[in-house]
This record gives sequence, C-alpha cells and structure tokens, in this order.
Amino acid sequence: MDQSNLKERFIEACHSMSLKGWFPGSSGNVSIRDPDRGRVYIKPTGCRMIDLKLADVVLLDLDGNIIEGKGEPSKEVNFHLGIYRVRKDVTAVIHNHSPYATSFAIAGREFPLLTPPAKAMIRKVPLVEFAPPGSKDLADMVVKKFSDPTVKAVLLRGHGTVSAGEDMEDAIKISEWLEDAAFHAYLSLQIGRVRS
Repeated sequence: MDQSNLKERFIEACHSMSLKGWFPGSSGNVSIRDPDRGRVYIKPTGCRMIDLKLADVVLLDLDGNIIEGKGEPSKEVNFHLGIYRVRKDVTAVIHNHSPYATSFAIAGREFPLLTPPAKAMIRKVPLVEFAPPGSKDLADMVVKKFSDPTVKAVLLRGHGTVSAGEDMEDAIKISEWLEDAAFHAYLSLQIGRVRS
C-alpha cells in the first residue's frame, strides 16, 4: 500500500474508533505497520484520537527511532513495536478502554468466551499482570503474551485491552468482538448461569 494511503487509513481508523467512546481524553493508542518498509505509524502521546491530523502522526522504525513527526510517540510504543517484532502476521495494534472488557481487566479477571463469534474469532484472552502504564515491565509482559501466535487480544490488569490484527480492519473487528464477548459474559454472570 502507498505510504500516504496507509497514513490516511490510519487517521480514518482513529477517528472512527474514537466515536465508540473507548478512548477517553487522550488515552489509548493505535499503530499500523508498513510491512514493505518496516516502519510504524503511531498516535502521539497527549493527543485526543478524534483530533488526530496527518501532521500529528509519528513515524518510527522498528527500533523506535523517530523518522517523521513533531510529537513524542505514545508511551506504550514499546509494546506496539515489540508485538510487530514477534508477530510478522500483525500489522495493526489497538490499545483501548472499552467499558466491559476494561471492567474485567480492572477486576483482574479473565472472562468466559460464550458466543460463537467470540469462540471463533478470539479463542482466548489472557490477562497480563499489572505493571505501570508505559513501563518496560508492561511492554515485556504484553509482548510475551503475543508471542503465542494464537493470541489476538489481551486484558491489561487494572488498565484496558490490547488487540492485534493482520490489518487495521482486522484489529478493529477483534476489538469489537472482544468488547461484545465481555458484554455478554458480564450479563450472563449477572444472571448467574455461567462462571468465569
């Protein structure tokens, strides 16, 4: 894909996802990797997703060196780059705070995948133990979970979620299926017919 088209697709995805309300304030981050050039576009730190413009996007190499952009990359840049290094099949990573999945993450609980789409599309959602946001410890633990090629999403204990896909559309779908699965797990647990 042409670099300018990739960057525009990145902006479009950030804007559309911001409308879900999963990125309060300037929280959350998104990145996309150009598989042909080994470069990564990432949301800058301190920028609201809905306000993101082409000029705001930071372009990095896989070692984290800034190639283009005025701001600093997201403080979670290390787990984004780490996932790309261990998963050649992944070209998009989304970290958000969707309400139901994040509630399970805050509670430090994995949840049962009850619906057919959750079982087929996600298969499992491991819990990453707590480490301060932006820390090397958190990045290392996230990357370790994604080293398993069957993992598409994780819960960050006390924090939020991370989803990874083969392209941006796939990563968005995984984020949506993750939240849908958490929503149905939450309701089913309230009814009392299943156990996590």
